[in-house]
Amino acid sequence: MIRQRLKQVIDSCFAQGVSTGQWPAELAGKYTVEVPKQEGHGDFSTNLALIVAGKQKGNPRQIAAQLVALLEKEAEIIDHLEIAGPGFVNIFLKAGVWQQVLAPVLEQRGLFGLSTVGRGRKVMVEFVSANPTGPLSVGHGRQAILGDAIARLLTATGHDVFREYYFNDAGRQMRVLGESTRARYLELLGLPSQFPEDGYQGDYIQDIAREMIAEYGDALKDHVDVAPFTQKAKESIFKDISGTLARMGIVFDNYYNEHTLYENGHVDAVVADLKAKGLVYEKEGATWFKTTEFGQEQDRVIIKSTGEPTYRLPDIAYHREKFRRNFDWLINVFGSDHIATVPDVLAGVRALGYDDSKVTVVLHQFVTLLRDGKQVKMSTRKATFITVDELLDEVGVDVARFFFMMRKADSQLEFDLDLATKESQENPVYYVQYAHARICSILRQAGEKGVARLSLPDVDISLLAEPEELQLLQSMAAFPAMIEDAALSLAPHRVIFFLMGLAGQFHSYYNKHKVITDSIGLSQSRLCLIEALQVVFQNGLEIVGLTAPVEM
Repeated sequence: MIRQRLKQVIDSCFAQGVSTGQWPAELAGKYTVEVPKQEGHGDFSTNLALIVAGKQKGNPRQIAAQLVALLEKEAEIIDHLEIAGPGFVNIFLKAGVWQQVLAPVLEQRGLFGLSTVGRGRKVMVEFVSANPTGPLSVGHGRQAILGDAIARLLTATGHDVFREYYFNDAGRQMRVLGESTRARYLELLGLPSQFPEDGYQGDYIQDIAREMIAEYGDALKDHVDVAPFTQKAKESIFKDISGTLARMGIVFDNYYNEHTLYENGHVDAVVADLKAKGLVYEKEGATWFKTTEFGQEQDRVIIKSTGEPTYRLPDIAYHREKFRRNFDWLINVFGSDHIATVPDVLAGVRALGYDDSKVTVVLHQFVTLLRDGKQVKMSTRKATFITVDELLDEVGVDVARFFFMMRKADSQLEFDLDLATKESQENPVYYVQYAHARICSILRQAGEKGVARLSLPDVDISLLAEPEELQLLQSMAAFPAMIEDAALSLAPHRVIFFLMGLAGQFHSYYNKHKVITDSIGLSQSRLCLIEALQVVFQNGLEIVGLTAPVEM
C-alpha cells in the first residue's frame, strides 16, 4: 500500500536518473525498498545507490546524494531524507501519509489484508497424514495447526487451496496394529495370547479390544486372519483422529487411502516405469532404485527381499498421482523425521519426468511439553505420549493453536504448560486477544457515553500525531504485505509475531493516552484509530484460525 506508493516514487526518480545518464536502465527493479530493522533509521530505506555503485564502481554515498536530490522534489509524501552507512537512503514520510491508512482499513473491513497475489493458483497442502495406529500426539498437533494455518494463509491470498490427508492404511504397521488388537482381545477373554514384540501399547488398544468383545463375543478367538482386528482398530482410531481434528477446526477436502495405490496398480506401475528407464536393479534379493543418478550418496531399496515395499515406493506413487491431478504447487508438511526420505521421493518424481521444483516440503521440529520447567514425558490415559486431546483439555484450542505457531517450523518448540494456562498478560495468547477485547470494550464505553463514531470524512485524522499513534498506523499499513509474505513463505509464525508486536504497541498506547478525552474532535479521531486496529486484530487472528473475543 504505502510501501508500493513509495516504490513508485523511487522508480520514477530512477527513471529520471536513467534519462540524464546518472545510472544504467538495466538496474531497474534490482534495488529494494525495505522497512529498516533499527528504529530511527526512517520509515523506509532503499539500497538503490549501493546497487548502482556496484555496477558503475562509483562512490555509493555520492550516488545516494544524487538520489536524494531527486527524491526531495516529492514533497507531497516525504518529510525528510538521510544518507546512512555506506550509502543507504533512509526515508521519513509525512504523518499525513500514515493517517491515510485508516480509509482502506475501515472501508475494506474483513477484506483488509486479503489479496489476489495467488491468482487462483491451484495448490495442494498435504498435512497431518498420521498413521491410523494411535491417537494424535502433540507432534501431530503442531503439524496439523501448521498445515491448516498455511492453507488458510494461501486461501487469504487468492490461491485455490486443496487440503489432503494421506491415509497410511497399508503396509506392515497396519498388520502389527491388527496383531496388537487381537492379542489384547484374547487377553481380555482370558485366553493365551502373544503380544507382538513391536506392538502398539496404550490403553486405546484395550478399549478397541473391549469393543470387539461387545460386538463379537468370543467368536473371533480362533480367527487366524488379523483383517477384522485391523479393520476395527483402523476405524476406531481414525474416528478418534477425526474428532480431534474437528475439535481444532481442521477440515480436509480429501483423504487419500494408501491401499488404493496398490489396488489401482500405481505402485507396480512406478516400478515398471523406473525399470524401463534403467533406474532399477536387483541386488541381494531386493529391488533398488538408482537414487545416485539424482545426486544421492547411495541407492535406495524400494522393495525388500521379503517382497514388501519400503515406504519410499508408495510415496513416489502417491506423488505421481498428485501431479496427475494438475496442481500447480504441491506443499507437504512433515515432521523432521521425514528429512531422510524427502530427497528419495523427489528423486522418484524427477525420474518419472515431473518437475520436482513444484514440490515444497515444510519440515517442522518436535514439541517438548514443559511443566514446572521440566519435560512432561508420559500420558496416563491413552498412550506412551501426550495426545492432542489431552493438551486441548488443559489449555484450550486457541492457546494450542497460538503456541504451535509461535516458532518457525524448523525451530524446536518448547510448549510451557504453566504459561499457557495463565490468564494474564504474561500469556502471549491472552496478551493478543485481550488487545482485541479491550478495543471492543472502549468502543462500547464510547457508545454508552454518547460519543458515537462519525464517518471518516467527518473526522479530523490529522489529530493522530502522537508518536505512538503514528507507530500504530505504520503497523496497520504493513499488515497486507505481511500477510502476503507469510503466505508465500509458508510462515504462519510471522502473523503471530506481527500480532504480538501490534498488541504491545496498543497496550503501551492505551496506558499512555486516553481514547475518550475532553476533546470531542480528538476522541473521534482516536475512536477511528482503534476501530481500525480492531479490524486488523480480528482479521489477523481469523486468517490463522484464532478467535477474536469481544470480552475477556
